[in-house]
Amino acid sequence: MAYDPRVAGSSTPDVLTSAPSESISTDSSLAMATESEKQQSVDGPASESFKLKFCTVCASNNNRSMEGHLKLSTVSFPVISFGTGSLVRLPGPTITQPNVYSFNTTSYNQMYEELQSKDERLYRNNGILNMLGRNRQLKWGPERFQDWVPGLPRLDHVAKGDKGALGTEGGVVDVIITCEERCWDAVVDDLMNKGSPLNRPVHVFNVDIKDNHEEASIGGRAILDLAMRLNEAATQERKANGSEGWENGAGEARRSFDEKVPEILAAWQEKWPHLPALWTLAWL
Repeated sequence: MAYDPRVAGSSTPDVLTSAPSESISTDSSLAMATESEKQQSVDGPASESFKLKFCTVCASNNNRSMEGHLKLSTVSFPVISFGTGSLVRLPGPTITQPNVYSFNTTSYNQMYEELQSKDERLYRNNGILNMLGRNRQLKWGPERFQDWVPGLPRLDHVAKGDKGALGTEGGVVDVIITCEERCWDAVVDDLMNKGSPLNRPVHVFNVDIKDNHEEASIGGRAILDLAMRLNEAATQERKANGSEGWENGAGEARRSFDEKVPEILAAWQEKWPHLPALWTLAWL
């Protein structure tokens, strides 16, 4: 990964990796997350005038990224979400018979109704209908990251009532959080291929979350915790140094915030050691 020139004199690389130093039980993780979520509901970003814009990404834009989308939108963060796979794949009756759909053209409601008609008992018991029921309350359908054009207005998503759409009308984000290392690789590669047309910095994190409903729920809370920490730091820097040049990645506030991101991630990782993280600074 390329060295970030704005972190002058720093020996910190622009990619952080961390393996779990100790195991944490699901119950204790859930307890920590629940307590954090309670505090965030009281001290959340709704009272702040400034909010970072987020993007969550997994393979099919159905489970992990949508749980993150839900948690972020619930406390009024602007958020969009995507998948990086070639097609949307959901579990079928056997491992060799997945249900396959196209990105951008198939709604969550269509998926829900089709699977309900195929075998409601099966897809209710494995949690797929519950997942799609949640998703269709958040946005119209799964989108593919590689088809996203940064800077292209997203007014239609606001008109559809997508949760978290307010604040994302301009089609740009400050932070991208993926949920699997291969998705992180795909996002970073795609951003490089896009050629940075906006010349706008974006922090790209990976929070490694197993693709099941229980782990997605815990991972969504961890993503919200990271978002809160980042937003608090950004708000403090803007108050201390002003917001001039922020949107273009310039100005003292933005430079200071960018330099603090590795420290923020390190502190977050201490709380969530069972969710190994990656980070890099990229460009839209």
